[in-house]
Amino acid sequence: MMDIQQLFNGLFIGSIYALFAIGFTLVFGILDKLNLAHPAVFAVGAFAGIELVQVAGLPIWVALPVVFVICGLLGLVIERVAFRPLKGRSDAHFAGLISSIAMAGMFIALLQWRYGPDTRRFPAGSFPEDRFAVLGAQVTLVQVVILGICLVLVAALSLLVSRSRWGRGMRAVAENPAAAQVLGVNVDRVTSLTLAISSALGAVAGVLFAINVNSAQLGMGTAIELKGLAVIIVGGMASLPGALIGGLLLGFAEVAAVQHLGSSWRDLVAFGLLFLILIVRPQGLFGARKVREV
Repeated sequence: MMDIQQLFNGLFIGSIYALFAIGFTLVFGILDKLNLAHPAVFAVGAFAGIELVQVAGLPIWVALPVVFVICGLLGLVIERVAFRPLKGRSDAHFAGLISSIAMAGMFIALLQWRYGPDTRRFPAGSFPEDRFAVLGAQVTLVQVVILGICLVLVAALSLLVSRSRWGRGMRAVAENPAAAQVLGVNVDRVTSLTLAISSALGAVAGVLFAINVNSAQLGMGTAIELKGLAVIIVGGMASLPGALIGGLLLGFAEVAAVQHLGSSWRDLVAFGLLFLILIVRPQGLFGARKVREV
């Protein structure tokens, strides 16, 4: 049995995985594209958050929305540079995949030019160190806030997609971009906003991850990339609730593996869960059996 402390640890890290994976899911589900610049945006968000706190002197709770906006704009750049020029090609999906990898390499190169290869950390006292006893486990205020931010952003995104005019446009583009264009939906605008929101969510996940471990490294996005892909496969491709549940399951699987088997088994157990679900339910926990035709 997983003890209460490890259960909470899995909940906190799983919520960050979920927030990161939802950015993947949003772009794949709406645009049918896999944006492999997303892990680099995750790292950019972490480094930008530390920069805003350390150099600009902003409180971390002010730096978070600033990072959200900055990396939302970065998502617009990704759409304009990596995807839009290729949309008329017959191999647009594959070409966009390669183009997004190139963008990721550029972002990491710029981070290395600006900060060097060393690990960066938040200054001491950047966030409160209050602790609470919950059911016999120690929970920090920062962990509670991380979980709250993740849940609020996921809930807000779900409402946006299901009830807003932009969300209706997203669903129309996801179903059939050509028909959506005929019906008056501005497909380019929907595409841009989708990538902007996806990147903003990924960047916030990067800041929260850096807060949780108090470090940021150039390769941090690469380390979480496969876990993000595992989450969206476990939860079901293009399913926002599936990404949330998949992230939490992955977090629980990791901490259970560390507790009972040791840290070297963490990834083996986590990805073993992925293979098990693919065998039992190939479409994922919340995925539809019928493949959408475009």
